[in-house]
Amino acid sequence: MPIEQKVDLGRLSLNQITTDRWSLREAVEGCLRADISWIAPWRNKVAEAGLAESRRLIRDAGLRVSSLCRGGMFPAATAAERQARLDDNRRAVEEAAELGAEVLVLVCGPAPDRDIAQGRQWVAEGIEQLVPFAREHGIRLGIEPLHPMYAAERSVVVTLAQANAMAAAFSPDDVGVVVDVFHVWWDPDLYSQIERAGEQRRIVGFHVSDWIVPTPDMLLGRGMMGDGVIELRRIRQAVEAAGYTGPIEVEIFNRAIWDMPGDEVLALMKQRYVEHV
Repeated sequence: MPIEQKVDLGRLSLNQITTDRWSLREAVEGCLRADISWIAPWRNKVAEAGLAESRRLIRDAGLRVSSLCRGGMFPAATAAERQARLDDNRRAVEEAAELGAEVLVLVCGPAPDRDIAQGRQWVAEGIEQLVPFAREHGIRLGIEPLHPMYAAERSVVVTLAQANAMAAAFSPDDVGVVVDVFHVWWDPDLYSQIERAGEQRRIVGFHVSDWIVPTPDMLLGRGMMGDGVIELRRIRQAVEAAGYTGPIEVEIFNRAIWDMPGDEVLALMKQRYVEHV
């Protein structure tokens, strides 16, 4: 049996949704207390603090930004709505650049009606329109495929194969993919698609959590690493074999975890990260 290599704690990043009750200031201060050197802010938290203040908080603390969550949501019923969403994505790119992130995570959005194929076309068109602006600002766009149960509400991009195919239309310097274990663990083509992404230098982010059985909630049912059924270490090793050695974000939507004291969440997160990732 091969020896399992433990992951470096220096790569651990707090995706801010994991401590959703905290403001950005509280999350930054919590990372400092827990000796976590990466953070992935959410745009709503940045807006609450203000962009300039968010930048100052993060930089004064010496933290690095693994990504900004989120852009995307491209499909809409009218051309005017689609343009408004593109404009919002341009603002997200500017925010990512100001915060020192290199990646803007794209949750691509649902179809506005029953035409899922048209929704996917609008996603591809939205990314195409956004790429030149993102390139000017030094931001890579990370297409994050979501679990198929979210197709009607959050994203028509539901497999890593789809994300790889969309990204392939662009330079890997401009568009890549984000591998989130919660969304892709079930996929029988997962490892071949991770390999494909690696061959094209497409992996720009890696997110970890766990899939709890029984699943308590469709949106807020993610578990802490080790509490579910995902082969976390195997997926992490596959992503690394494909060339990704960047930060690893812990991204957990779970009200019970949100209700815990934030410092306890970070301590447990570090422990489980070492044990299971």
